[in-house]
Amino acid sequence: MVLVRYNPWQELNALQRQIDSLFEDFQAPTLARAIAAELHETEEAIHLKLELPGIEAKDVDIEVTENAVKVVAERKEETKTDNNGKTRSEFYYGKFQRVIPLTARIQNTNVKAEYKDGILNLTLPKTEQEKNKVVKINLGEAAA
Repeated sequence: MVLVRYNPWQELNALQRQIDSLFEDFQAPTLARAIAAELHETEEAIHLKLELPGIEAKDVDIEVTENAVKVVAERKEETKTDNNGKTRSEFYYGKFQRVIPLTARIQNTNVKAEYKDGILNLTLPKTEQEKNKVVKINLGEAAA
């Protein structure tokens, strides 16, 4: 008779491997759907840079109000004719959307846009009221 030492962790490790194999094929790229943005504000304008890799300019819609920018883009799925083998992809195909609230009111009729190499650059000029805006701080009330 052979004695075998019982290892309770062995069963848990086997279960963990089975769960991992179930999720290998499951794809939920929720983080990939967000459009990365970079905002830089000067006295004259707000400069907004958005990252839209792999998306053609004709598939990008931009709506600008005085207080926000809404960008909707779509990455179309590539058609594949290969019948042999298996394709695994982490790319997200479909619509992306992001609404970016602005820190100042802008002239939405004078927005300039440039799209190159998957980077969208928007120049959003501020309204005259925002350019000349002066905020008075009363230190007496803040300390009370």
